[in-house]
Amino acid sequence: MTAPKDTLAAAHASWNAGDLDGYLELYDERIRLHGYSPEPMGKAEVRGFYAAIFAAFDSPQLEFHEVLWDGAACTIRFTMTGRHVGEFMGVPATGNAIALPGITILHFAGDRVAERFSQADMLGLMVQMGAIPAPA
Repeated sequence: MTAPKDTLAAAHASWNAGDLDGYLELYDERIRLHGYSPEPMGKAEVRGFYAAIFAAFDSPQLEFHEVLWDGAACTIRFTMTGRHVGEFMGVPATGNAIALPGITILHFAGDRVAERFSQADMLGLMVQMGAIPAPA
């Protein structure tokens, strides 16, 4: 069995290589992802959400700033960067560069993530995409 740290490293590398299927290997079939929709997302919704990101942002990249482990739980402070090249959340492509910071907590069951809690600066993303004006 692969260790959770190895699974995470492989998923991170897959994301940055543009390999969505490889990235999704991070998640257990019974994944519950909280934070990006009103209800937790299952595996099919997770795939759809990340497929939309890969379609909307040209070669999105993830930078991990901090990775903290506590047994089978991992907390990551990250930034996703890219260029807005396709419709996302109803916003047509702008060509704008984006940097989306966030924090996520992964709970592993064996070598796959069974539950994840995420918060990202979606307001800041909407401002960067030009969907709404920056707060004054």
